[in-house]
Amino acid sequence: MAELISVGFDDLKEADNVLARLNRLQKEYLIDLEDAVVAIRQPDGKVNLKQSVNLVGAGAASGGVSGMLWGTLVGLLFLNPLAGMAVGGAVGLGAGALSGSLVDYGVDDSFVRELAETLKPDSSALFILVRRVQPERVLAELRDVRGHILRTSLSHEQEANLAAALAAHNDDVASAARENENEAVL
Repeated sequence: MAELISVGFDDLKEADNVLARLNRLQKEYLIDLEDAVVAIRQPDGKVNLKQSVNLVGAGAASGGVSGMLWGTLVGLLFLNPLAGMAVGGAVGLGAGALSGSLVDYGVDDSFVRELAETLKPDSSALFILVRRVQPERVLAELRDVRGHILRTSLSHEQEANLAAALAAHNDDVASAARENENEAVL
């Protein structure tokens, strides 16, 4: 079962940057993402969502292939498999695209919008569904990320570990800022 993790960022681009890094880690088999959505709250308060999976295209591709197979079988019955494949493929593409546009796969859009409305303007959030993860390796790769947990379906212990990792970086940044201020005063 996939776990939901949503993290807010005080920057418009940070959620996109973290998702790009997670996609790289996915290629290294350190994390397996089922779905990801980036929510951006513009300075005027408007919320934009960026889906990581194009469901219309995915539905059309799978529908087209299955339509061609069924069309070929029907065409064989009527002794014209090429015509059956062409008609079946066209019908399958249309049906697949329609079903892809109607299905809400992965992170629920209304949930994302509702939570994104709580973000302050000029900020972003990343919503991910994680199938599998090597937490120590992924957290080590993302140790410089500054964010705060919005909501998760993790166990209390796992959520505490994630919060501690995010807080550790935030504390490091705050300490460095204080040191810079002290040096400037001296």
